[in-house]
Amino acid sequence: MSLRSPGWLLLLVPLAGLIAAYVLVQRRRSRYAVRFTNLDLLDKVAPRRPGWRRHVPAAVFCATLGLLVLGFARPTAEVQVPRERATIMVAFDTSGSMEATDVEPTRFVAAQRAALAFVDRLPERFNTGLVSFNGSATVAVPPTTDRALLRSAIEQLTLGQATAIGDAVVAARDAIRALDRQAATEPPPAHIVLLSDGANTSGRTVESAAEEAARDRIPVSTIAYGTEDGVVDLGGGRILQVPVDGTALENLASRTGGDYHEAASGEELQAVYEDIGSSVGHRTEEREIWQWFVAAGLVTALVTAATSLLWFSRLP
Repeated sequence: MSLRSPGWLLLLVPLAGLIAAYVLVQRRRSRYAVRFTNLDLLDKVAPRRPGWRRHVPAAVFCATLGLLVLGFARPTAEVQVPRERATIMVAFDTSGSMEATDVEPTRFVAAQRAALAFVDRLPERFNTGLVSFNGSATVAVPPTTDRALLRSAIEQLTLGQATAIGDAVVAARDAIRALDRQAATEPPPAHIVLLSDGANTSGRTVESAAEEAARDRIPVSTIAYGTEDGVVDLGGGRILQVPVDGTALENLASRTGGDYHEAASGEELQAVYEDIGSSVGHRTEEREIWQWFVAAGLVTALVTAATSLLWFSRLP
């Protein structure tokens, strides 16, 4: 929290003096009571002393003044605000290695489930699209706010051969460029989230795709999904080892200003998606919260009046 008008805090100085004066008066009153040696007579004159209750209205009143002073100082807090026209493209690897069973039930099925959960958690106003890539890249769904359409496309993904990571990045970038009529001159705040389990084996190079995304200031956050023990059963007793290869994905994220993640299970992948979802498509903005301090001050003022009337039948 920060203050936009900290000069108002100087008013806390006289408030501190008021508190000190109150404590001093109470101490003098206590010494005077001790000098009154006829305790029996004192008990008859004032048989019911309020004790700690008499300090409550004063303490709450001082709290009221302190809260109001803080309100005048215009405190601010950082809040996450959704970006207007925010666009997120999900690039999903559908190469044959995604059939590996090192992630239950398979990399592909677990990744589908995590992608669906990610889409459901995004704010409704976010434009979200889907790119499917194996030997080539296809924009399965252009950026849209239609979550039902996006969910249906994710559920209908099918596997192919090879892995065209570079083509997937460029396809996602082109879909962002075509978002609306403003996109050519006023590009929307955009982010590409790319999930893959292998190295680039088809299409353009990852380096050239990274340059194009970086030129358009589109960060690409990448997720290397799977383990070193991944294998695919080709049938007939043939087993193909498909260990995850994150080197190209890490370089892609680094060159475009995105983040690189590794996930070795469906739960880890979902956690990565949640982390990405909380950071992309938002901006941090400082907003004044003085209203809360003033409201709290009014509440404490009411408490002051209520306790004074209830216990002493008078207003402070």
